[in-house]
Amino acid sequence: MVISKLIPASLCCLLSLASLSLLAQDTNEGSDRKSRQAKQQARRDKVNQMAKAEEEGAIIYHKEWVLGGKLYNDGLAAHFQKAKMKSNYKSHWYLVEVGVRKANNEYKIGSENISIGFALTRPYIYAKQNVFMQTKIGFGQQYLIGGKGNKNGVAVMAIYGGGLSLGLLKPYYIEKFDVANNELIKINWMGGANRTDTLFLDQSVQGTSAGFFKGFNELKFRPGVFAKTGLRFDYGRYNEMVSAIECGVNVEFYPQEMPIMVDNPAKRFFANIYVGIEFGRRK
Repeated sequence: MVISKLIPASLCCLLSLASLSLLAQDTNEGSDRKSRQAKQQARRDKVNQMAKAEEEGAIIYHKEWVLGGKLYNDGLAAHFQKAKMKSNYKSHWYLVEVGVRKANNEYKIGSENISIGFALTRPYIYAKQNVFMQTKIGFGQQYLIGGKGNKNGVAVMAIYGGGLSLGLLKPYYIEKFDVANNELIKINWMGGANRTDTLFLDQSVQGTSAGFFKGFNELKFRPGVFAKTGLRFDYGRYNEMVSAIECGVNVEFYPQEMPIMVDNPAKRFFANIYVGIEFGRRK
């Protein structure tokens, strides 16, 4: 009798639990369905906003990379830049640039048709003390000022940022014939208190460049900082491709002096203008 009474009660409990489980499952499925619908609607809204922004001239992308070259008023450089979009009009970029800084009064002397001993001469830069090379690592922002009105239009962007400038000084070597020792020697500027310094600046003695790689074992590391601002004019026909011209102003500061020429004062602060060309892709 007890067992017969317990069976219906157990069945009722099981049916109740099953009903509650199905109800909870339906509730969870309903919540998941609403969550998926909300996410889908958010994606649709974002796509619509991007489409509207593109119609208004914005360049829409997630990531961008460019390769380019710059011509400074006192040097030249090559760079790689990567950007990530933060909004329809603003992105963050990261830059690596390798270049050479020169003095404005550099000039070459010598002739390729004259030989010294058995070596064919190469023109050399008179009174050059060091070759100033640098690697820049920086970050900044890029802001869209004016979008493309059509596929053949030009987008204008403001670029600004800064970072580290890792300067390197390499002694500049030339070859000249040393009459005192009756030999051809490779010399660099030692500071004015050396007999070879007189020979180094003596234009009456024919000289030649010792080659770009001479002196790399004597590199001096000079870290500094830089800042830049400019405008990029993107004339690429399609938004997926980057074809642009960039121009702007660059400033650099080094705690230590950076001597380039014998007769020029060594500087810590450099300010210059540049123009560059860039090619790349967006996705």
